[in-house]
Order: sequence, then C-alpha cells, then structure tokens
Amino acid sequence: MDSESYPPPFRSLNNSTQIIESDEKAYPVHDLEDPIPLVDLQSLKLGKQLGEACEQWGIFRLVNHGVPPTLLSQLRDHAETFFSLPFESKQSLITSPLSYFWGTPALTPSGAALHRKGSTLENINLVEGFNVPIAQLNQFQADNHIVASFSLVLEEYGKHLARIATTIFEAMLKNLGLDPIESKSNLSHSTGSVRVYRYPRCSNSNSAWGLDVHTDSSVVSILNQDDVGGLEVLKDKDWFTVKPIPNTLIINLGDMMQAISDDKYKSATHRVKVNKNKERISICYFVFPGEGSVIRSSKYKPFTYSDFQEQVQHDIKTVGYKVGLEKFKISEAV
Repeated sequence: MDSESYPPPFRSLNNSTQIIESDEKAYPVHDLEDPIPLVDLQSLKLGKQLGEACEQWGIFRLVNHGVPPTLLSQLRDHAETFFSLPFESKQSLITSPLSYFWGTPALTPSGAALHRKGSTLENINLVEGFNVPIAQLNQFQADNHIVASFSLVLEEYGKHLARIATTIFEAMLKNLGLDPIESKSNLSHSTGSVRVYRYPRCSNSNSAWGLDVHTDSSVVSILNQDDVGGLEVLKDKDWFTVKPIPNTLIINLGDMMQAISDDKYKSATHRVKVNKNKERISICYFVFPGEGSVIRSSKYKPFTYSDFQEQVQHDIKTVGYKVGLEKFKISEAV
C-alpha cells in the first residue's frame, strides 16, 4: 500500500515505537482455536445460546445471519479501494454528514475526531476511518464515483444490520423478562452508524495498538472483519483472540445494554492489536437508544444516551479516557 495513503504520522511506523500502557494489558493472552461463543440467528435455541454468551462474555460470533457473502466481500473491496486513495483526497472527499478521522476512535456527535487529554503523536491509536450515519446517507451527495458506489453498498448493508440488531435486541429483552413495548425506544435504527476502519501494519506490533482497551457505548455493535485479525476480548482477567472466520459476524454488547440489563449482561472490554506484516480492515455497525429515551435500572441513575455521551466526551477531554458507566452508578449505602 502506498505510504501516501496514510496519515503523515503513520508513514514511518516500521521504524518507530508506539506504546500505550494500561493495567489490563498485563493480563495473559490466549490464542485458542475459537473460544468465542457461537450463536445461530435462525436457531430455535437462540434464547439460550444468546443468554449464556451475553452473561459470560458480552461478545459472540453470529452465524446464519442472512447477510449475503457477496455483500460482505463487496464491502471489504470498496474499503480497500477507498483507503488506497491519497490521505489528502480522503479528507476532502468525505464530507458531512459523513466524517473522516484518524489517530482516535472517539468522535463528537457531529463526527469530528475527539483527541484525549495529553494526546501526542507517540500515543495516538494507529487507526484511520470514516463514520457513516446510515439514516442520513440519502443526504450525502458524493462527487467521486469510488465514494458514491461505496455509499450505495453501505446503505444496503445497513438494512441487514438493522434487522439483525432488532432480532438480537428483542431476544435479549425476552431473556431478561423486560417489556418489549416499554423498552422499544432503547434501540433506535435512526441512530445506527457504520464506521469503516483501517489499521496500518507496524514492525513494533507487540507494543502498538490500533484501538486501546475500551468498551463500546452502544446497545450492540456488529463487526465484519477481514482475514488479518487483531481483535482481542477480555474475560476474567484473560485476553482471548477473536479469530476471523469467513461469513461470520462478531456481535459485542455495549455499555447501554449492560445498563438496560441491570448488569446481568456485560459490555465487552476489547482492544485491537496491529499486525507486523499486513494492514487490517474492519467495518462496524453501532446502534444506540433513541433521542430522549431514558434508561432506568436499579444499578444506575436514570440517564439518556445523550447524558452518557456528554459525560464520556467530558472525561476524554479532562482525564484522558472514557470512565463510562461508573459515573452513573448508584452509590451503595455503607
């Protein structure tokens, strides 16, 4: 890949070091055959499979999801073509309501990159990408044929993901014994967005991170990854590699689902490691509660996703990282 396609600080990665330390990184990594729970979207046992995966892992591999394999391949091909464009071209081609970012996965509500307090070229995340609010794609007028054709494929993909997210969410509500009518606004298709990521290869891959340790803020996130790998999930103080398997999707629960479930389900703690020899492309769909939908739980103060998002943005700017649900916890009486 032409180095001119990368953001300038990424162009000398094979001669540099990038280390972001955190306590969780010291935990051992297990590279097992495939420890991630498997859930069949078409199975009559969906409820049982899903409940165990959500309680124990917060992440699972989805099969029989109904997304055509040709569409998954098209998405990755379009992503590779787009990312191969010169860095400056990508910045100019991606215009509102879409947004281009690099060096951080954190974005403002408008889609602009949000860099943490103390961010430097030495500790940025090794990732570039663009954010696509699916419901607003019809407002996007692309002058470039590469971006225009990619947008059409993403719009089709978004319809499949909305279907999958709804099916999984309704099954989770049933497992948890929650009223589907009262909880309906806790997942809104109008909030769905797709982020397309590219992680550069880096010779110092043992200490370089595409995405640092984090949880997603979503209700659910749906990941389509290429064959390079690099995603790791934390369970019981051990890291497990989430291997790429063709025609499967990775579903991980976010902070909103953990709160909705009263902490019965867990928001998956994960990270992305860069590869020494190959760059990695992944495409992830995030969906959130609707505007003004209040999440009520015995563990947390009532809050909306906007409240949560505002707190996360504040924490990243002031303390340098996302604190998350802890800021909304109800204090236990001593």
